[in-house]
Amino acid sequence: MTTRILIADDEPLLRAELADQLRQLWPEAALHEAEDGYSALRMVRELAPDIAFLDIRMPGLSGLEIAAAFSARVHVVFVTAYSEHAVEAFDQGAVDYVLKPIDPARFARTVARVRERQALPPADLGRLMDRLERPAGAPSWIQASVGQTVHFIDLADILYFTAEDKYTRVVTDTLEAHIRTPLKDLAESLESAGFWQVHRSHVVAVKRIAAAVRDGDGAMWLTLRQHAARLPVSQRYQYRFKAM
Repeated sequence: MTTRILIADDEPLLRAELADQLRQLWPEAALHEAEDGYSALRMVRELAPDIAFLDIRMPGLSGLEIAAAFSARVHVVFVTAYSEHAVEAFDQGAVDYVLKPIDPARFARTVARVRERQALPPADLGRLMDRLERPAGAPSWIQASVGQTVHFIDLADILYFTAEDKYTRVVTDTLEAHIRTPLKDLAESLESAGFWQVHRSHVVAVKRIAAAVRDGDGAMWLTLRQHAARLPVSQRYQYRFKAM
């Protein structure tokens, strides 16, 4: 019987790279791709894959949330740029954990390990969608400090967030303040409120983006409406700014 493999990653180039390597290492397998967490979970239900290669940070559901739901049913490998999740990944029953950028030799060993593991039938986990909750939405306001003063800032007034050491800077048209919550903990919930992460240090209000411009070195920068800020866009997030 043909092995069904699901690849879930919100970055098209990395998803394509994974697919190419899997076609070389496992040519008889049937590959299926998902661009976010909810799509991945739907495909698990519809296609019943045997193997899942999951990015950890994706829109909708994270790879860890998906693995918590079905790792006993599907053999899971995490492919991610964030090494800090390794312990939690293995706690979810992952077969392996591969860091980006992908090393071909390391990935080949992972595929060999998965093929060995596949010989052991995973336990049936039952219905998943009925008991999986969506992550909490974004707050309607932010409580941030400027010196000894605490400001209550409407989320709709915020232009962007920037990571600064142990703090996150919150920028509006008239104010710059700080919160203690790390940007990485805010980014996923802010997406539902119209904010995009464009760099590991920057999350921006989409409605305030004026243009995305490439410079002579190929780097991408955002300009904002009615504001002088110029924010970098890392390669990981440049797919958001392709012309329709």
